[in-house]
Amino acid sequence: MAGHRASRVVTYLLALLVAGHLVAAGALLAADPSWAAGAYVGIAGVLGLASAGLGLLVARRRPGNVVGPLLVLNGLAACSVMVNDAYGAVLADRPGLLPVNGAVLAFSGGSWMFLYVPAALLMLFFPDGRLPGPRWRIAAIGLVAVPVLFDVLVAFDPSPYPAPYQRVPHLFGGIPKPVLTAIMVVALSLLPVLLGLLVASAAAMVVRYRRATDPVARAQVTWFALGALCLPATLLLCWASYLLLGSADLVLFGLAVTYLAIPTATAIALLRHDLYDVDKAISATVTYGLVTAALLAFYTAAAFLAGLTVGRSSVLAAAAATALCAAALSPLRHNLQRRVDRRLYPQREAALAGLDDLRRRTHTGEAQPEELEAVLRRALRDPELRVGYVLPGSTDLVDAAGGPLAPGDRHQAAVLVAGRPIGALVRGSTGSAALLRELAVASTLHVELVRLRMGLAVALRDAESSRTRLLHAGYSERRRLERDLHDGAQQRLVSLGMNLRLAQRHLGDGSVDLDGLLDQSVAELGTAVAELRQLAHGLRPSSLNDGLTPALTLLAEGLPVPVTLDLRIGVVPDDIATTVYYVASEAVTNAVKHASATAIGVHVEHDDGGALTMRISDDGLGGARIRPGAGLAGLADRVAAAGGDLWIASDHGRGTVVGAVLPCVS
Repeated sequence: MAGHRASRVVTYLLALLVAGHLVAAGALLAADPSWAAGAYVGIAGVLGLASAGLGLLVARRRPGNVVGPLLVLNGLAACSVMVNDAYGAVLADRPGLLPVNGAVLAFSGGSWMFLYVPAALLMLFFPDGRLPGPRWRIAAIGLVAVPVLFDVLVAFDPSPYPAPYQRVPHLFGGIPKPVLTAIMVVALSLLPVLLGLLVASAAAMVVRYRRATDPVARAQVTWFALGALCLPATLLLCWASYLLLGSADLVLFGLAVTYLAIPTATAIALLRHDLYDVDKAISATVTYGLVTAALLAFYTAAAFLAGLTVGRSSVLAAAAATALCAAALSPLRHNLQRRVDRRLYPQREAALAGLDDLRRRTHTGEAQPEELEAVLRRALRDPELRVGYVLPGSTDLVDAAGGPLAPGDRHQAAVLVAGRPIGALVRGSTGSAALLRELAVASTLHVELVRLRMGLAVALRDAESSRTRLLHAGYSERRRLERDLHDGAQQRLVSLGMNLRLAQRHLGDGSVDLDGLLDQSVAELGTAVAELRQLAHGLRPSSLNDGLTPALTLLAEGLPVPVTLDLRIGVVPDDIATTVYYVASEAVTNAVKHASATAIGVHVEHDDGGALTMRISDDGLGGARIRPGAGLAGLADRVAAAGGDLWIASDHGRGTVVGAVLPCVS
C-alpha cells in the first residue's frame, strides 16, 4: 500500500507540472499571439495532455505500476519542449519582453536527450512495472544518468547559443581549452551509449514477448510494439518528405502521431488488451511499412535513372518512376503479407492454410468437410473451439454429429449466407474475436456444405421415420375399424338377420309379434347405419362434400371458444382439403383442451403460386412441441405425406401458432 501511495503522489505531482507548463504556454501565447504559434502550442498541448491523461487513468486502474507515472512524464516532456520553443519565439519576435536566465539556457543544450527517456523506460518496465531481470537495472539507471551527465557536460560548450540567445554570455567561462576538449569528447562518447541503452530497451520488449506464456501478457507486449512501430514509420515519412518535398517537414506529423500512439497503445494494452486483434493490426502495419519502404526505394531508383536520361525535373521522369513502382509492387503485397503473417500472425496464417488444404482434400475426396472443427482447433491451438451449424428450418446450433450446441457466454462469430445465419464459430479459451470473424467468412463454404449434408441426412431419417409411423398408424387404424365394425355395426346386422330369420319362420303361426320384431329390426338397422356413417366420417369428414370452406365453418361453429375465420380458398384437391381439415381440427382441439385458449384464429389462403398456406393461432398457455407419438407428430407426418411442411411457434405464456404450407395445384 505504501508503494501504491508513493506512486500515486508522484503521478499527481507530474500531472501538476504538466498543468503548469500548459498555463505557461498559454501565457507565452498571449504575449506573442500568432496563428502559427497558436497551432503549434495547441497541437503540442493536446499531445502532452493526452499522454498525461492516459497516465492518470492507468495509475488509477493499476495503482503501484510505474507505467502510469511514466506516461505522465512522457506528456511532461512534450509540454517542456512546447514551452521552451514558445519562450524562444517570444524572445525572437519581442526582444527584451521576457528575462533570460543564463543557467537555464546553459543546461538546456542537452535536454533533448530527456525526450527519449520516458519511452525507453516504458519499454523496460512495461507491462507489469518491473524490470525483466536484475541485470536490466543497469539500463534503467543509465537511461537516467546518461542524459543528466550529458546535459551537464554540454553546458560547458563555449559555442554561441542558438537564436535568439546569441548574445547571452556563457555560464561557465575561462575554462582551459584542453579541459573543454576533454569534456566535449566525453559528452560525444555518451551519444553511442544512449543509442545502446535505447537498443537495450527495445531488446527488453523482445525478451518479454519470448518469455511470456500467458496470452494476455503477449497481447499487451504486442499492443505496445504496435505503438512503437510509429518510430520507424516516422523515419519512412522523413524519407518520403525529402524525396517528394525536398525537406523534412512531414516528419513533424510523424512525431506527433508517435507521441500520441505510444501512450494510447500502452493504455489499451493495460486496460483493454482484447479491444482488437492486435496481431492482425501489427502484421498489417509491418506489411504496409515494408511495402512503403520498397515503394520509396523503387521510386528513388526509378526517379534517379529516369532523371539521368530525360532530366531531373521532367514530368515524364516522374510518370515513368510511378509506372515502374506500380508494376513492380502490384504482386508484392499479397506475398509479403503471407510471409509477415508466418512470423507475426501465425494463427491466422495456419488457419487460412488449413482451410485451403481442407478445401483441396475435400475436392479430391481425401477428407470430409466435417473435419473443419479439428482443422481450426489445431491451427488456433484452441482445443475448446466449436463449430455450430444451423439446420434448414431451425434456428438452434448443433454440432457436426447433430447434437445440440450451447455456446453460453462464449464469443461466437456467425457464418452468414446472404445475411442469413447458417452456423457459427464459438471461441474456446484463446483467440481473438476479429480473427474468429475473419475465419467465419473463410469457412462459409465448409459450413454450408456440412449443414446441407446434415440436413439431407436428417430429412432422410425423418422420411424413414415418417413412413414407419404412417405404416403403424395405418395398421392401428385398420385394427380400430375392424374392432368398431365387429363390436358395432357387424353385431347389429347379425342381430337384424336373426330377427328377420325368426320372423320368416313364424310368419304364419302367429306365435311371434311380427310388428314389434320389425320395429326392432328397423331400429337396429338405423343404429347400424349411424355407426357406419360415424366410421366413414373418421376416414373422411362428410362435411367436406360441400367444400373446404363450409367444412371449416362448421368446425368453428361447434367449438366453445370464439373462432375468427379468414378463408381465402379457391379450388382445392380432395386429399389436400382433407389434410387441411385435420390439421385445423387437431390444432383447435388442442387449443381448447390443453392450452385454455380464449380466442382462436384460423387463416387459410390459396395463393397463385400453387401453394395453400394455413395458420392456426391461439392465446393459450403455449409450450406446444412435436413429440413422438403425439397428435402434432401425426399431423406432421400427414402434411409431409401430402408434400408439405408443418411448423410450430409456441412460447410459454405467449400462445401457439401452428402453420403449414401444402402444394395445391388443382
